[in-house]
Amino acid sequence: MHGNESAIPVSQASTMPGVRAWLALGVLCFVYVLNFLDRQLLAILAKPIQDALDLSDGQLGLIGGLYFALFYTFISIPIGWLADKTNRVRVLSLACAVWSAATMACGLARTYPELAIARMTTGFGEAGGVPPSYAIISDYFPPGWRGRALGIYNLGPPIGAALGVAFGASIAVVFGWRYAFIVLGGVGVLTAGVLSLAVREPRKGGLDDVCPGDIRPSGFIETLKMFVSHPALMLAAFGSAATQMITYGMGNFTTLFLMREKGMTLDEVAVYYALVIAIGMGGGMMVSGRMLDHFTRRSRTAYGLLPAISLVVALPLYVGFVWAPGWALSLWFLLGVAFLNYFYLTASVTLVQQEVRPDQRVMSGALLLLVMNFIGLGLGPTYVGLLSDYFHASDPMHSLQTALYLLIPFYIVAIVLFLFLARVLRRQDRAIKNGGIMS
Repeated sequence: MHGNESAIPVSQASTMPGVRAWLALGVLCFVYVLNFLDRQLLAILAKPIQDALDLSDGQLGLIGGLYFALFYTFISIPIGWLADKTNRVRVLSLACAVWSAATMACGLARTYPELAIARMTTGFGEAGGVPPSYAIISDYFPPGWRGRALGIYNLGPPIGAALGVAFGASIAVVFGWRYAFIVLGGVGVLTAGVLSLAVREPRKGGLDDVCPGDIRPSGFIETLKMFVSHPALMLAAFGSAATQMITYGMGNFTTLFLMREKGMTLDEVAVYYALVIAIGMGGGMMVSGRMLDHFTRRSRTAYGLLPAISLVVALPLYVGFVWAPGWALSLWFLLGVAFLNYFYLTASVTLVQQEVRPDQRVMSGALLLLVMNFIGLGLGPTYVGLLSDYFHASDPMHSLQTALYLLIPFYIVAIVLFLFLARVLRRQDRAIKNGGIMS
């Protein structure tokens, strides 16, 4: 199978993608920006929403985490199966329209149940956003370019988060938090129409080292069995899940933490926090993609080692971010954390896309997201929010700080899992060199 090769053929690695590929990547990246922007608005505007609807940290954690993730993760499986068998661009366009309309509905919510239902519907739509995009990009870019292309695509979260902070907070300051949801959701509805016109469906496996007869539709059970029996894929998924416990657990409460416990205003958040996310997280995505393409040409162990090393360096910076007595120092630490915390994403996504057959890419991407988002996105914010409520009785001024400290063990878990992934990949590469059969 093409994904099991330890080295990328020179002809594929050097093939320059055409203009249409870069245009498609640009449009898909913009859609991902909107995907993540809409997803993060609740966290960015947590303080005014909390004040308006009288919500606890635990309630915010549930609608930003578990309630959203239940729809986002499990719906992604049937959508992934459908996209593998049909037109992936059309599936993505419809999904974009649904989550954008649901984002507008969040701005119209008057009660906690109404907001929860709107957020669940946002998750339903966003389930069809990322997995089809991974597969479309993998069929526009050859193997030697996929790490870079997926690294650029994964700029969607930092750009979306930064724009969400900048525009969402700015709109909220001038017009109120409800208008931020309505305006930004409306942009997404328009984008859904542009997407269906601007991006063509690429041929599945057209740039892979496979025979045309090997491209055949895979059944759900076949793909599921392949994924769960593949040690490298499962380690990448669970390592990513442990990392997302940190990124989503922290990310859903960072704005609230900076405002309530570090003394920032919403105006300051709109400028300084937005810059930290754009520079730190965006820079990390770009650097990780290029490093991945460079080092995986020599050895696939980089899929595990790069995330592990980045998290080792990020851990003390994260402690500094939570500890810092003022928001200015806290943001300097956060800049390093944002840069390093996301090396795992491009590595895991690229590994999965490389390891599976072209007809299994959307479904495999959906399974990766199922594992890492149900655990990280579903449980991370819920964990932090409920812990903050628990500590509020004894330390109301610093309950969120204490809750954020308790994300530190997940750094250790993620580092260990990615080191195991590197070990598995090293053994597989040796088996290939020695003429053995890889498990």
